[in-house]
Amino acid sequence: MPLNFSLTLLLFHLGQGHKESYKKNKISATRRLFLKGKLLKKAASMLVAEKEQNKRERESALNERVPPLKLSGLSVQELQELCKELHCKSDTADEARYDLEVKVSKNEKEIQTLTQKIEEIKGTMNRTKLKRVKKSADAMLGALTESKMSSKADFKANLKTVKKEEEKKEEVTDWRKNVEAMSDQEVTMSEA
Repeated sequence: MPLNFSLTLLLFHLGQGHKESYKKNKISATRRLFLKGKLLKKAASMLVAEKEQNKRERESALNERVPPLKLSGLSVQELQELCKELHCKSDTADEARYDLEVKVSKNEKEIQTLTQKIEEIKGTMNRTKLKRVKKSADAMLGALTESKMSSKADFKANLKTVKKEEEKKEEVTDWRKNVEAMSDQEVTMSEA
């Protein structure tokens, strides 16, 4: 329950909002400050009451959705079943939360695209502001001279030369000969 409209209107009138109305009403400055202080106290007390009410509503909703557990006198198997039920409930709650998050993000993207379309239609596109880069005079002159020199320079001279090396491929030999050679080596090793 936000502040009443009349309270906000009175605060606005008592504040800096309507200086012309002060002349018509002819309220003294002390009286105005007194009334403003009373209104601020009332608004503060209403905010505190609203916070307490929200807290009570939250606690009652939690108690309604998740009743207190009665664990005394339960066997191990019953406790395991209770844990499984609670896990299932938490899984369904997570699924619902995920679905809501997806819907919200989808709606936010749609809102963003629609606002962009509206801005395009109006012709007031929000352009990103460019950041200023501080450069010294020497750096600016150096950049100018480099650009002039690069326009005259030969671009092929700046390219790297790459030498292609041919990969040596092993010749495909008969595997049976290789097996015979290996068996000869084994014979010589066993003799030694």
